[in-house]
Amino acid sequence: MKAGAASLLLAIAAVAGCATAPQARLSPATEPAQAGLVDIRSLVPDIELDIRYAGSNNFVGARVDGYEAPKCRLLDPAAQALAQAERSLREQGMRLRVFDCYRPARAVRHFVAWAHDLDDQTTKSRHYPDLDKRELLNGYISPRSGHSRGATVDLTLLQCDTAGAACHALDMGTDFDFFDVRANTDSPLATPEQRANRDRLRQAMQQAGFRNYPMEWWHFTLAPEPSPGVYFDVPVK
Repeated sequence: MKAGAASLLLAIAAVAGCATAPQARLSPATEPAQAGLVDIRSLVPDIELDIRYAGSNNFVGARVDGYEAPKCRLLDPAAQALAQAERSLREQGMRLRVFDCYRPARAVRHFVAWAHDLDDQTTKSRHYPDLDKRELLNGYISPRSGHSRGATVDLTLLQCDTAGAACHALDMGTDFDFFDVRANTDSPLATPEQRANRDRLRQAMQQAGFRNYPMEWWHFTLAPEPSPGVYFDVPVK
């Protein structure tokens, strides 16, 4: 999880009921089927995927541990809800582009190891231009991620032509995984057009049952989560 001020994090936690959340445990599952993780393309064969951590186009600058294929896997209720959001958007001439879905626990460990490597600054200009890398471990990168519970997605919104064929990403004001307050969903630094685009994405995902994480316009979690407190370390394949 990536965040802003500690006080806001505490407020969000209180609203989400984190104080009474079940104790975290790691599932013994070693295969997607054992974990109940569904490939989103089994529900929407042509959904657009840009799974950043399966390649080098990400803040680490390399393929991330646990990503053996550029696939989006989610627990079935989250996969069904994401498919619903995609179907509804297509009726409006829009689509989704998915950056990340379920994330193995080993990938999160890779993030933390990268954040500790202060000599590696190759992605600074694109992903954290206004931060010292040391600050990333103070709220932006955590040793545990909700993505590893299988009901969180990172995505953006596409506008398509009248035939629904040629689509382009709407301007959200920042790239995915941009470590800065400008990425906050309701950031006053976003232009009116960018705020409107973020609102359109948030509304579409809310209608399908997802809750936005206010610090990141791209980050949504199904509410309630189907498996709160259970983390997985099954490779994405």
